[in-house]
Amino acid sequence: MSGQSRPRHRANLVADVAAGLIVVLCLFSHLGAIGLVGPDEPRYGWIARAMASSGDWVTPRLYGQPWFEKPVLYYWAAALGFLIHLPAEWASRLPSAFAALAAAIAIGWLGWKFYGAESWPFASPFLMAPLIFSTSIAAIGFARAAGPDMLFSSALTVTMASSAVVLSRRGALRSENDKQANTNRAEHFALAIFGASLALAVLAKGPASILLTTGTLGTWALAISRWRDAFRLVHPIVIAVFCVVALPWYVLCELRNPDFLRIFIFQHNFERYLTPIFQHRQPLWYFVPILILGLLPWTVCLWPALKEGLQLWQQKSWSDSPGFFFGCWAVFPLLFFSFSQSKLPGYILPAIPPLALLVAVGLQRRILAQKSPVSLDPRARWILVAVGITWIALALSAAHWVNRLPTAARDVPGKMISHISIIVIAGGIIIAVLGFLGNRRALLLSFFLIALCVEVAGARILPALDPFISARFHGDLLRNHRHPDRVFTFQLTRSWQYGLNFYLGREVAEWSPADPEAALVLTTPQGLEEIRKTGRVQGALDEPYEGILYVPVLPAAR
Repeated sequence: MSGQSRPRHRANLVADVAAGLIVVLCLFSHLGAIGLVGPDEPRYGWIARAMASSGDWVTPRLYGQPWFEKPVLYYWAAALGFLIHLPAEWASRLPSAFAALAAAIAIGWLGWKFYGAESWPFASPFLMAPLIFSTSIAAIGFARAAGPDMLFSSALTVTMASSAVVLSRRGALRSENDKQANTNRAEHFALAIFGASLALAVLAKGPASILLTTGTLGTWALAISRWRDAFRLVHPIVIAVFCVVALPWYVLCELRNPDFLRIFIFQHNFERYLTPIFQHRQPLWYFVPILILGLLPWTVCLWPALKEGLQLWQQKSWSDSPGFFFGCWAVFPLLFFSFSQSKLPGYILPAIPPLALLVAVGLQRRILAQKSPVSLDPRARWILVAVGITWIALALSAAHWVNRLPTAARDVPGKMISHISIIVIAGGIIIAVLGFLGNRRALLLSFFLIALCVEVAGARILPALDPFISARFHGDLLRNHRHPDRVFTFQLTRSWQYGLNFYLGREVAEWSPADPEAALVLTTPQGLEEIRKTGRVQGALDEPYEGILYVPVLPAAR
């Protein structure tokens, strides 16, 4: 190794290690900082835990009954964690964290293959794409969500990455690092990966994966008239691998449960998309602000990617551009789910990896490819300034969220949020100043600032909020109750009900005023008023105990 190459090699190694640590911290740290929240996490966790304990790896069951809202991939992955006795939160969330890591690696590899490397280590999309994805709000949040969304998004990411390899081998996409040796073998391997990852996406969330994949490829092929290359992906290898991976569970589940396909395919897919049957109706533009929020703090960096696309359009060089292919990949899920009659934030997650890749490429072309870290094009400096302003705006908005916390929850977490907000504002100012001076190291400071926020949130803020938004605290408190059969709930939200069921390990019954026996009832202030009307509550009660009222109900008068 020459004397000049040693410092560069050392710098590349340091950059790789630093990027890897940031990615791992953002996706894996403090997965158990907060208990399972919302109605979905404890419900999915219950099904996975039941699958591990029962040994039935075919039929998902909620409270002993078949539950066909989602396919089986997430339950399999989480059940493995329960089998090796991981804490419930880690077992339930590790599948999403590993899936997010797989998506980050896939788009990093795409950045290396189609855009090459740069002299400054962080200038390459090989590092920038995984960093931008892993430090986005969408990735940080859904990597910690116990559910199939990230597995679905990750499987689609690998599907589209492998399809890009096949298309580049056919000459339909330009590639800067495309080795021509062993072309057939490499293409066949990519086709096998395409079929397997598409099958995993079908096992994660169902036929929507096929619609998104064919829609993306069809949009791309229609725009540039490359139908023959697109149909290359309908290869016998793809079909064979897809069938081997995806079909056995679907066939076996239908044989054991004759109503499975009717419930899952028609009710939880077609009816969910075509009708507001599940009460998740939102306006047509709903996913636009969700996408803007999900990409934070990098949303403003979409502008260089748009500028790059406009330049390709003006030069009429977009027909074989990988950027146009990645753009179709990002836009089609947005359009497809915008017309759905049922909309949830997680639906847009498949668009985040390609957008992170496009942001990385746009930054590379407009900012990072400069030979000097302090001599940027003045027209590009405002992007770094805008990143700093974004940080300041996020910190100032934290005060709004502190005011929305329960009164009893504002002490420790409120102070920590205030303290970290001051640090973030100072960091945002430094980033904006560095950007104004044309120093691209402003981006590096942003990555470290995100890592700091994730660490502080996981170590201090979320554990302090846990009793107010998760049933884990109450489950630990009630697990050894002397009369567990006399503990009930009354008019609790679905989130609290499913959470208590999970942490108590049983389906907690709803209390009825007709029940004449004494009981401990967990309820809300509104529920307490209903119970008071029975005349079986004596004296005043304190404020809700960590978000829930514990109401001792007296026996009915004989």
